[in-house]
Amino acid sequence: MKGIAHSLSYAAWLAKEIFAAGLTAVVAAFRRNSGIAPIVIFYPLRVTTEWEMFWFSTSITATPGTLSMGFRYDPDREGGKFLLVQAVFGEDPMSQIEGLIEMEQRLAPRVATQPLDPADVGWRPYVDTVSERQD
Repeated sequence: MKGIAHSLSYAAWLAKEIFAAGLTAVVAAFRRNSGIAPIVIFYPLRVTTEWEMFWFSTSITATPGTLSMGFRYDPDREGGKFLLVQAVFGEDPMSQIEGLIEMEQRLAPRVATQPLDPADVGWRPYVDTVSERQD
């Protein structure tokens, strides 16, 4: 019963987050300066099961403005993985990282015992490496 209650609670929270992010994207579409500043985040996973990784990455992709780009092995943590995440509205990278931390902890509350400092999470601006299209 506890698992069902947790799943329903997470689903309700995720629906709220999807709605809020969608509203943010719609508002940005009508502003002169949309605030689009894409970044790629190298998020060190604290969830460990295939099920948790599936739902975490799917939740990110379902949220407008973010996209899971794939899992990679973390060379700095024995057996650890990180998730590449693109965030379209990356003017405030720490806020984006804090949102990922909250999402992971809501999905798997047990990971809260493994603190993660947003300042320790790597990120970089997304830069298009092709300056001019070759036709």
